[in-house]
Amino acid sequence: MSCKANRRQFLHRAAAASAAAVLPAAASAAAAPTRNPNIIVILTDDHGFADVRWNGCKDIPMPHIDSIAANGVRFQCGYVSHPFCSPTRAGLLTGRYQQRFGHENNPAYLPNDPTAGLPLDEITLPQVLKPAGYVSGIVGKWHLGATPAHHPLRRGFDEQFGFIGGGHDYLKAGEPGETREYLIPIEKDGQPTPLTDYLTDALSREAAAFVRRHRNDPFFLYLAYNAPHTPQQVIDKYADRFRHIADPKRQNYAAMLSAVDDGVGLLLSTLRDVGLENDTLIFFLSDNGGPLTIASNGSRNDPLRAGKSSVYEGGIRVAFAAQWRGWIPAGSVFVHPISSLDILPTAAAVGGAPLPADRPIDGVNLLPYLTGERSGPPHERLFWRMGGGTAWAVREGRLKLVKPAESAAPELYDLDADIGEQTDLAAKRPADAARLRQAFDRWNAQLIPPRFQSPQANKKAKGKEGAAKKE
Repeated sequence: MSCKANRRQFLHRAAAASAAAVLPAAASAAAAPTRNPNIIVILTDDHGFADVRWNGCKDIPMPHIDSIAANGVRFQCGYVSHPFCSPTRAGLLTGRYQQRFGHENNPAYLPNDPTAGLPLDEITLPQVLKPAGYVSGIVGKWHLGATPAHHPLRRGFDEQFGFIGGGHDYLKAGEPGETREYLIPIEKDGQPTPLTDYLTDALSREAAAFVRRHRNDPFFLYLAYNAPHTPQQVIDKYADRFRHIADPKRQNYAAMLSAVDDGVGLLLSTLRDVGLENDTLIFFLSDNGGPLTIASNGSRNDPLRAGKSSVYEGGIRVAFAAQWRGWIPAGSVFVHPISSLDILPTAAAVGGAPLPADRPIDGVNLLPYLTGERSGPPHERLFWRMGGGTAWAVREGRLKLVKPAESAAPELYDLDADIGEQTDLAAKRPADAARLRQAFDRWNAQLIPPRFQSPQANKKAKGKEGAAKKE
């Protein structure tokens, strides 16, 4: 649909699409227009909360990423549904808390294990959009299962370029048959293809090519960079921009982000070149906060507490923005908490696609809130759970109750007054702590245990078994 269409009619259609979650897919698809807005999700990996200009970054210029917030909205309280990689991606692509279906850990790279990945009965965003006429492409990192049945081409995507595992070398890839996860072949539509560029540049080039190929179709593009995740490999083109940064880890991190920003710029300029900038809804976010301890990459999350793998704010509140020129007011700031789970229902509403009616969808269509048609918070509460419940959190308005570790007592924070989570109010406000604990318990009762363990947990378990046998 062109941006020239009547705003009231469009919002009415978007609201109708949300209501269509209870209607048969065929009926809703039949009513959809022949040309819908394009949808792009740009996801970075281990990108620090503070490492964008709108959150205070001064030493890493990223003009193209910054332009998304400048031309649209930045989310002051933008969250992901988990503090590390694969579970966040599972939630984003399903619009559901991933603990509902046991995807609470990172799956090991196991091409023969059907349990290690996004369950095959889960419905993904490209599958939701398909009845509305969308062609869908994934460029970059998958990390939602390595078996043939888990492959993105079997999960709703029509085209693919990237890699199946949880990370990759930026400079080289192995031959077919390579089993080392970070060296597996790069794939194009499921077939091995040579890596001839710096990986970040190759992903950006393929994303721009996807847009050009499908400029006459409504499309969904999921551009999932693995940068700035380790290994910290850079090329001179980007490293030369940051020789002045003294900390070598921060210097490499800056170079890796600069490569991503160049790629985002290529994508945005391609949209302009083919006349689609005003017809494209773009989300930008990271999969979690920057890692500050294990596999630290030089990122910063200040003023938030902690980082990746923590349910404190530094692990789950991320740099998050969206742009749809002509629809979302430029330079706006949305102050209420929102979630990466909201991307799927928002995209479905924009695309005139029905939501699955046979399961809970935890995300909310954000469009009426971003255009001013609705006010107030989209969510009454947001929830997080790690390790089957060893750590968890719930946010309601300005209050957050967080249990940071299995041996820790729940802590209560007023995030409006204490964004760094330094002053625990649990003892002073026991009624609030008890109410939020009860809300978490009700939510937690809907969930199932983790279906698989993260690779690190598996290694620890095997080590304990070996030690027990020796004893």
